[in-house]
Amino acid sequence: GLGVVGSVYTNHSPVSLQDTTPIAKLVEESDVIVVGKDSKYQNLDQLIDDWKARPGEVPVGGGSSPGGPDHLAPMLMAKAIGLAPKQVNYVPFDGGGELLASVLGGKVAFGVSGIGEYRDQIEAGELRVLAVTGPERLPGVDAPTLLESGVDVNFTNWRGVVAPPGMNERDRAKLVSLFERLNATPEWKEALQRNGWTEAYQPGPQFGEFLAQENDRVATVLKELGLA
Repeated sequence: GLGVVGSVYTNHSPVSLQDTTPIAKLVEESDVIVVGKDSKYQNLDQLIDDWKARPGEVPVGGGSSPGGPDHLAPMLMAKAIGLAPKQVNYVPFDGGGELLASVLGGKVAFGVSGIGEYRDQIEAGELRVLAVTGPERLPGVDAPTLLESGVDVNFTNWRGVVAPPGMNERDRAKLVSLFERLNATPEWKEALQRNGWTEAYQPGPQFGEFLAQENDRVATVLKELGLA
């Protein structure tokens, strides 16, 4: 996923996804900006006003390390509303479970994570969604996009499959064919709907071109933010 692209830069890794054999891009997923049901923030405008007034005192939690999607999304939000990245009090968590406990417990002012992580808690009323980061509203989620809310950010995470470098063409083609067949099954379509994922299938060569573009895009963003 996108987190691997960003972590290459933030961790100064000697290798990247460019060194792998791309097999298939499968899905895209919007992040959601969430607060606990007891949060004082009823809408995104209230959160942004508070964040701009005292950025260091409004911690944002994310389920990924710096460079990952849950980190990039609030950093891009901050930039769009006029905050410097160094002003953002970002608190990384090891996945959505730890982040959820901190959001519900009020240890962070708001959280950013993929919709698939928290759909159950959102539907149960434990979490309130203030906005979604993608270009369109999400079915079953009563929240605007960031763009609708006047924040010039359009951001989605994606996930795909890569294999080790040096794979021979026969084995690569077999794997590409496998995921092409998977993408056409009704069970996969049901999984997409259940998890709030958007189908974004690309076979190996196209996925490889996409990875190169994403590598350049993330590098540019992180450098603009002073994080790479």
